[in-house]
Formats: sequence, structure tokens, C-alpha cells
Amino acid sequence: QVQLVESGGGLVQPGGSLRLSCAASGNIFSYYVMGWYRQAPGKQRELVATIPSAGRTNYADSVTGRFTISRDRVKNMVYLQMNSLKPEDTAVYYCNLDDYSGPTKRSYWGQGTQVTVSS
Repeated sequence: QVQLVESGGGLVQPGGSLRLSCAASGNIFSYYVMGWYRQAPGKQRELVATIPSAGRTNYADSVTGRFTISRDRVKNMVYLQMNSLKPEDTAVYYCNLDDYSGPTKRSYWGQGTQVTVSS
């Protein structure tokens, strides 16, 4: 079992920055992908960025060039640096871990953290 806990959300003005953090604990094996998703009111949850245990990062077109995902392997942390925030970035942001170590993929989610971009 894996537990994910997000932090770092809040209210920020357009053009501002926020850094989200996700602490992962539990049975984290060797081959996995961690990522950030978001869900705005009335919309489906959408991918923001992912970072695999080995390989390249991936970003949604809407955040490319503004957001950066990174990881601290020792601390089992993943971060999302969000710059040049826009009102349309307002959403609940969820940390995700997809574990591909076993015969089937297992997905884990955090509880979510609210990001509000407003003047």
C-alpha cells in the first residue's frame, strides 16, 4: 500500500507562483510513474505532469513552459513548481502514483490540494 500526502496549495494572484509537494510512503517499488493531475469544478480530472522512475517527464500542453515537475528519490517526494499562474489553473491538484512493478498497474491518489488563482 502507498500513501500520498499533498501540500502547498493556496490562493495566488495571476502571474504568481506556487510549489506543490507530495510525500509518498509505503511499499514503493522500482518501476512507477508519479504525477500531478487537476480537477476544476464541473470538469473531468486531467493530467498536468508526470515523472517516471526512469525516463522523461511529460506535461500537458496547457502548462508546458510554466510548470516543472521534479522528484527527490531519497525523500520519496515529488514537486510541482507552478509559475506564471493563470485563473484557468484554478483546480484541486492531486498527486498520483502508478505502480507498474506487479502483473497489473496499481494507482494511488492523494487527498488533493486546492489551488486558486484570482486577483
